[in-house]
Amino acid sequence: MASLNRDSRRQRLQPLAASLVAVALGFGVASAQADDLPKLVTKTPLKVGFAQTESNNPWRLAETKSFKEIAAKCGWQLVMTDANGSNSKQVSDIQSMIAQHVDLLVFPPREEKPLAPVVLQAKKAGIPVILVDRNVDQSVAKAGRDYITFIGSDFIDQGHRAADWLIKATGGKAKIIELEGTTGASAANDRKKGFDEVIAKQSGMSIIASQSGDFARDKGRQVMETLLQAHPDVTAVYAHNDEMALGAIAAIKAAGKQPGKDIQIVTIDGTKGGLDAIASGELGASVQSSPFFGPLACDVAQRFAKGEKIPTWVKVSDRFYDKSNVQESMQYGY
Repeated sequence: MASLNRDSRRQRLQPLAASLVAVALGFGVASAQADDLPKLVTKTPLKVGFAQTESNNPWRLAETKSFKEIAAKCGWQLVMTDANGSNSKQVSDIQSMIAQHVDLLVFPPREEKPLAPVVLQAKKAGIPVILVDRNVDQSVAKAGRDYITFIGSDFIDQGHRAADWLIKATGGKAKIIELEGTTGASAANDRKKGFDEVIAKQSGMSIIASQSGDFARDKGRQVMETLLQAHPDVTAVYAHNDEMALGAIAAIKAAGKQPGKDIQIVTIDGTKGGLDAIASGELGASVQSSPFFGPLACDVAQRFAKGEKIPTWVKVSDRFYDKSNVQESMQYGY
């Protein structure tokens, strides 16, 4: 898989359209052959099903907005649903779209395993699929064979970058609580893997507790309250998203400690709330995870309809925010 090198990925301050860049639209990478997958008709409007996982946080709202804003420009008639955090409802929503004979399905799978079979159902029904943000279990449904592509960030690298920052911020010595995302979600699995493998190489760093906060602010707060009581010696927190980090900040304050001083915090997302927390000194850093998939999904769909080869993973480029650049980066918050 072609990818940016680690140094170039660190150059986050240069303007990038919609905070989103495809780094592999075509050369030297595994790609989807138009003949291997259901065809995508070229007509206007194109009936596109977008099955959202939930709408309970700024990241999801920004992702949905991105698709709504691009629909008219792309010639799409959107059929939109919201699974309200339920795997079974998201599967049911997608099955309903298949029954409606949409021309294209685009969705972020809430979890890897439960959503893989419905991708195969769409393929059997002759409907091409683009996955965004999260992927499915590749042993069940494979990119380039069963669906066009996965458009999303390198979650493992996000974890690496969060760990790299925390090591520098703590001088290589920290007792860490990890707030994990939704159990079974590709983003949570890979953000944990990336972070944990870097921390494991540091003798002075240890993860003393790790528990799911389901990517939710209130759940993150509740989990952090419990873990703080069990581990009062904690000196750092790694949260898989900004919402859980903000929940952790509330819990830390309630415990009479100062976030950013007594406990260093690093997270992933780049929401407006996260950037504000960095500016106030309570949050140390946030690795951006761009939610703006609409324009790129439109471009990929149009290329695929023309018979072009599409890489099985269209990577997006993510900025990095800390106190050194947060003021000039506020425009990118959502």
